[in-house]
Amino acid sequence: MSHAKMFDLARPSRQHLLGYILLAPAVLLVGFIIVYPLAIAVDLSFQDVRIPRMGRRGEFTLDNYERLFASSEFWMACWVTIKLVAVVTIGSLIVGMSTALLVNNRFRGRTLARLGMALPWAVPEVIAVVIFAWIFDSSFGLMSWLFVVTGITDTMIPWVSSPSAAFWAVAVTMVWKGFPFVSIMVLAGLQSIPADYYNAAKVDGASAAQRFRWITLPLLMPVLGVTLVLVILWVFRDFSIIKVLTEGGPLRTTQTLSIMTYDQAFGFHNFGYASAVGVLTLVISVVASMFMLGRGTKAIY
Repeated sequence: MSHAKMFDLARPSRQHLLGYILLAPAVLLVGFIIVYPLAIAVDLSFQDVRIPRMGRRGEFTLDNYERLFASSEFWMACWVTIKLVAVVTIGSLIVGMSTALLVNNRFRGRTLARLGMALPWAVPEVIAVVIFAWIFDSSFGLMSWLFVVTGITDTMIPWVSSPSAAFWAVAVTMVWKGFPFVSIMVLAGLQSIPADYYNAAKVDGASAAQRFRWITLPLLMPVLGVTLVLVILWVFRDFSIIKVLTEGGPLRTTQTLSIMTYDQAFGFHNFGYASAVGVLTLVISVVASMFMLGRGTKAIY
């Protein structure tokens, strides 16, 4: 490109063209990394293949989706996923916001408290699951021991092997792993709220609950909206916590859509069927994200 053309692109009226040219490599890279595999997955979901091969395509069929919608396993996985998303999101929001409000105050040891708050987020998921596997052990686990000591139960609870308790073991583990992210995001939002708002509210005689209701919560809505979407997407896609802790059992009570996708692809080698599950998981995630963003936008305005 000649110097005259480069100078012509630098003109104010042509700067948008220069921006497109500079962004083109990044857009192409993102398209190759994200869009191309997604297109392959969608195309594979319309094929009945056991082992996909490069350069060879199966016949177009809707059998995967017909089988999927008629499968009770799929609908149970959808129910488990939605239930887990609701429980983990609400739990992470409550614990994360409470922790952020606590460490936002000035007290001795606040820096150490903030480091402790972020520690679970820094721990790798597999290590966190191993720790909670010991905590929820049915023979000598800390959680069962606490339930026996406090008189809630008379015997040790088989947390991981019981259909009614395994879900809550997974949910507690995910809340412990995910609430620091909510805390960090909320704390960043709290730091951006001017102190003059609180000082003026105190002068007017507003209580702590009123200051939280009319100042803190409305000003945190943009941050909370983005945070909730990210937490929901994390729970939708999370695989390692459930796989290591329960492997989707017992009796599929903790089998989410991500676990079902993995089992169908690498357990039964139904790659076309697994791709259909993955595509529907993506659709559900996008719809849930758009709903949350829409609700968050209405709350702001």
